[in-house]
Amino acid sequence: MTVLRTPLERFENLPDYPFQPSYVEVDGLRMHTVDEGPRLADPVLMLHGEPTWSYLYRHMIPVCVNAGHRVVAPDLIGFGKSDKLPNVSDYSYQKHMDWLLAFLDALELDNITLVCQDWGSLLGLRLAAENPERFKAIVVGNGMLPTGDEQVPKAFHIWRGFALYSPWFPIARIVNSGCFRTLSKDEMRAYDAPFPSRRYKAATRAFPRLVPVTPDNPASEANRRAWEQLRQWEKPFLTTFSNGDPITRGGDRFMRSRIPGAKGLKHKTLKGGHFLQEDAGAAFAQAVNELLAELK
Repeated sequence: MTVLRTPLERFENLPDYPFQPSYVEVDGLRMHTVDEGPRLADPVLMLHGEPTWSYLYRHMIPVCVNAGHRVVAPDLIGFGKSDKLPNVSDYSYQKHMDWLLAFLDALELDNITLVCQDWGSLLGLRLAAENPERFKAIVVGNGMLPTGDEQVPKAFHIWRGFALYSPWFPIARIVNSGCFRTLSKDEMRAYDAPFPSRRYKAATRAFPRLVPVTPDNPASEANRRAWEQLRQWEKPFLTTFSNGDPITRGGDRFMRSRIPGAKGLKHKTLKGGHFLQEDAGAAFAQAVNELLAELK
């Protein structure tokens, strides 16, 4: 198996990302994570999505750590400082699930508060549903767990076609287009850093085609089973969607109407685009802190 590893010098001098790297081996691959805060505190697991990495959470991590929480923010396989496989066919929904579960096992994470967005939600929500004993709360911003039985927004079909067929796949510009604010030159460099060439971008190309958009998708049945568990989820389930995401708009209302743990919580609508961590990171993190303060 061919494994690609981004040279670490590409990550030097990134703005607002002072965190020391930690690594875990999963299925023979090296997975990077930020692991900040007191080790004895219950972990806040921050899962990024497409096509970002833990850098996306750089403004949220200190806010949660300063409130006394341990924050664990991994780079999914194929992203950030984690190992990458060179072929789109090397990636599947189930492989990402297996890698993440192995990651939780390696760090022995329990009593987890999940914070997720984009593909972090497709993975994290199912991970929590399949391992409910390991999670104590869920916070979702601009994310969903699709089964292929729902109508998919036109904006997603456009994005999926671009990822599948465009010879040009500019990672930083894609992230910038999903923000209200304009990223700086150095922030753009940070999002391009994991991908020295197109060979390193296979995971970013793979994710859009792995989203269940038809009922017969290979992941659809497992996601339906996960929804059976989420419909019985009594633990806290907070939504913190932004007001400017055309892809996930309305998903917060959908989940709040179906997940018991969402009742009675102070759900937030934050100002921002798809990548609300960039536009409203501090407010997003504060919502997490407020929820956890109520659980004490």
